[in-house]
Amino acid sequence: MFRSRSTKSGQADSPQVTAAEPSQPRDPQAPKGRPTPKRNEARGPRRPMAATGPQSRKDAAKRQREARRAALAKQREALASGDERHLPARDKGPVRRLARDFVDSRFSVAEFFLPLAVIILVLSMLPSLQLKNISLLLWLVVILLIVVDSIGISVRLKKKIRERYPDENRRGAIAYALMRTLQMRRMRLPKPQVARGEKP
Repeated sequence: MFRSRSTKSGQADSPQVTAAEPSQPRDPQAPKGRPTPKRNEARGPRRPMAATGPQSRKDAAKRQREARRAALAKQREALASGDERHLPARDKGPVRRLARDFVDSRFSVAEFFLPLAVIILVLSMLPSLQLKNISLLLWLVVILLIVVDSIGISVRLKKKIRERYPDENRRGAIAYALMRTLQMRRMRLPKPQVARGEKP
């Protein structure tokens, strides 16, 4: 009888103990030990990040511009000195260097095209019919000489490139050399690295 009473009394006392414990409502989404932060407090740390964002993009753009300027400066120096490391892609490679040296080591008719064209144009504007006929004849002679000279350059340069660099990519080298012949020697870029008459 005593056991049954003690059991009953224990069962009756347990609800009183739980009822005596303080029951405080807690936000289910709040972390333990602190309440849910307010909206303006939660946005507080984001404001400095948003403020520094555009500045970092500006800094990156500024660094890119400075790097581009430095690369262009090195490229200009390379065009003047012939340094292969910083030359533009169209001028790089042993085949292109051979093409430049081959053109720069000799005289070509095409490099005198601009001054001859000015002379012929002046003659064609004079009132004399005879001078106009001479200017027309000079046009034909200059064009014919340029074509013949360009064919000779193409044949000899192609043979030299094939002998010296048989495994290199030769695509575009002949056109590159012929375009260089149309420029006067002092205006060529990269600057000539060989003298007239010197073997490339």
